[in-house]
Amino acid sequence: MENDKTLKAPEQVQGIPISELHPFEGHPFKVLDDDAMAQTVESIRDYGITTPLLVRPDPDGGYEIISGHRRHHAAELSGMETVPCIVRKMDDDAAIIMMVDSNLQRESILPSERAYAYKMKMDAIKHQGQRTDLTSDQVGPRLTAAEKIAEDAGDSQTQVKRYIRLTNLIPEVLDMVDEKKIAFNPAVELSYLKPEEQRHFIEAMDYAQAAPSLSQAQRMKKLSQDGGCSLDAMCDVMDEIKKDDMGRISFKTSDIQRFFPKSYTPKQMSDTILRLLEQYQRRRERDQAR
Repeated sequence: MENDKTLKAPEQVQGIPISELHPFEGHPFKVLDDDAMAQTVESIRDYGITTPLLVRPDPDGGYEIISGHRRHHAAELSGMETVPCIVRKMDDDAAIIMMVDSNLQRESILPSERAYAYKMKMDAIKHQGQRTDLTSDQVGPRLTAAEKIAEDAGDSQTQVKRYIRLTNLIPEVLDMVDEKKIAFNPAVELSYLKPEEQRHFIEAMDYAQAAPSLSQAQRMKKLSQDGGCSLDAMCDVMDEIKKDDMGRISFKTSDIQRFFPKSYTPKQMSDTILRLLEQYQRRRERDQAR
């Protein structure tokens, strides 16, 4: 009994020099110097770090952070020399799963962060399943990797797989998803485009000065599957009037571009048209008043 109690004893918190800590290799979570970070720095200066970092020994020296990257950065900014840590020995797969699970508890997670976190955990779970010491099935049917991730994250299997699809986007497009310039559902469809096609899509989006609808993204995916996803084809798709615009008069950019200098953007053309219509209306009012 005493041995059991010793094994279950709480892990000890240690003060570790901040210089001996380094981020988890390849972790997908962004540590930004934003307002939230400024608040964390202020809190640490006032109260210290109330939740210890979770780290593991690095064979090459120092400790790798599993959980607490934001607290570590805030401690650096606040001038701390040592930070409270719990040291736990973990293999790579267990460390990845723990790193992902602990960071997904944050309130605000970017789509790119969730996408790469799910992918890293998926790969780690699959790798664990290949090990003979982890293939026991004594407590019931083994979950698939997607089922396990969905269960832990409170998400659906389908949504987990859709997030992982986003890792096929080139960085420029994925950034637009994080910045909410492209909605999640269209982004999933765009992830099926080849990298070069995605670069052309950025040009088509800039040409149309509009974000793709789900229908437009699905059409471009189909074009890619059929081998006809050229820049011109994507420009044609992006230039189509969306259902949301049916209640207003719209023109294709290509139909009116010939009346303007090549350097004009769609907004400049729109502003010019409205200005000319206002001038026309004033002339009509003057003529009617005579």
